Amino acid sequence: MIISTTHTIENKPSKEYLGIVTGETIIGANIIKDFFAGIRDIVGGRSGSYEKVLREAKDTSLREMQERAEKLGADAIVGVDLDYETVGKNGGMLMVTASGTAIKL
Repeated sequence: MIISTTHTIENKPSKEYLGIVTGETIIGANIIKDFFAGIRDIVGGRSGSYEKVLREAKDTSLREMQERAEKLGADAIVGVDLDYETVGKNGGMLMVTASGTAIKL
């Protein structure tokens, strides 16, 4: 399945719009990762543990969105948007959402 942030697929006209599809993931940050991320903030550098969790959440959201599009019989998803938000008490959780329009080519 083609997944694109563009609103069209080059050289492949859309035959039918099937509707909006989404995928959502909510992840919590654990205290050990928070501790080591805090140390990184003090000494500088990137937080590999947080980056890994963010990638996993993004991939899960995209996979869920794709599964929903496949159930509709889609060949592609266009106009894909990824959003990241903190939720929960004191922003202790991260929500990643993927949304786009399922289409038949």
